[in-house]
Amino acid sequence: MATIEKDSVSGQNTTGHEWDGIKELNTPLPKWWVYVFWATVLWAIGYWVAYPAWPLVNGYTKGTFGYSSRGELENELAAQKKARSAWLSKIEASDVGAIEKDKDLLRYAMAGGKIAFNENCAPCHGVGGVGAFGYPSLADDEWLWGGELADIETSVKFGVRNTNANARASEMPKFGADGLLKPEQITAVTDYVLSLASKAPAKGSAGETVYAENCAACHADDGAGNKDLGAPALNNQIWLYKGSKDAVAAQIAKPKHGAMPAWSERLDASTVKMLAVYVHNLGGGK
Repeated sequence: MATIEKDSVSGQNTTGHEWDGIKELNTPLPKWWVYVFWATVLWAIGYWVAYPAWPLVNGYTKGTFGYSSRGELENELAAQKKARSAWLSKIEASDVGAIEKDKDLLRYAMAGGKIAFNENCAPCHGVGGVGAFGYPSLADDEWLWGGELADIETSVKFGVRNTNANARASEMPKFGADGLLKPEQITAVTDYVLSLASKAPAKGSAGETVYAENCAACHADDGAGNKDLGAPALNNQIWLYKGSKDAVAAQIAKPKHGAMPAWSERLDASTVKMLAVYVHNLGGGK
């Protein structure tokens, strides 16, 4: 039987265990630590009772307080929606022109439009509407379908080349792929288009003749474009698919056609209006 005795060096009782002449001291935990430990145990039990804690087969224990983080979030969103409803109702009841004329509504629409733009439009058009390869810039003064506020709202609402019956639609012929022009004609008209872009049209060239017969109807004689048809201007250095000779020739031979969703099918009316106002105020709206 183990013998408990007092250690002569430390003055503490031993446990009675001894190994190779080494005696184990009985050193209990400090009482304050024990009290804290049991307090945390009691706290944990109380937490299990008061709050959701234990998973069950078809759910979980709800707790006596009936609290849930999801419910708290839903309450916060409901409160936020209520606070925003007055502004959104005004925006929904106003046309985009009236929104821009009302300083308070404009401020709110710009804030809401920026959020909606970053969530839905920036992946293609870039933050701030700077554009990207194949996606037009929205921060300059060049518009395929017009830069007036009403034009922008229509583009946002119905989109481009999608299944919506009111979508913007245009299609450039495949002059090379469909054999409408010979390779040498494509080369000639490419050179002429590049001369238009550099503000030095190659008058009297073979390319000018090909352009007049095949391109001017949509892009205008001087390359100014036609916003009613969604035909881009060719008399500047703004290119959707790059402006090298090879890139322009490839677009003439077998053009690329982008598409844009009809945001009225995905977003509510007030958000569409805020988007239109935001884009119009990026710096390129007329």
